[in-house]
Amino acid sequence: MISDDIREIITVVLVLVSALMCFAAGVGLMRFPDVLSRLHAATKPQILGLMAIAAAVAVNNATIATFALLTAIIIFQALTAPITAHMVGRAAYRSDHLRRDLLIRDELSDSVDRAEQDGAPPAPHGTPPAPRDDRPSG
Repeated sequence: MISDDIREIITVVLVLVSALMCFAAGVGLMRFPDVLSRLHAATKPQILGLMAIAAAVAVNNATIATFALLTAIIIFQALTAPITAHMVGRAAYRSDHLRRDLLIRDELSDSVDRAEQDGAPPAPHGTPPAPRDDRPSG
């Protein structure tokens, strides 16, 4: 088994790594110029910092229940953080809250232009068509 002193050192190192990730995310949020850059700064260190804190908790409390709970937390966070950042990025793009001069390649502009020309937002992939009312009138 790991002695208590080594366990405490590992825990301190993991908490410091997590604090460094949180600090990097905060600096990135303050320093980066637009929404898309800030999203990158907020989401990447967040999941790494969460993993470091989860590992620190697991080192201090090595039980199956702790591992199961921490695994669920990390999986759900890893699934939801990128989706949330993607949706915020699309909203920022559509509402023009970004600096287009910082974009290297704009892959979304064609589909947004087509949607605006058609007058309706495009349906998400996999969305079934709207149901039709085929009842006779009268």
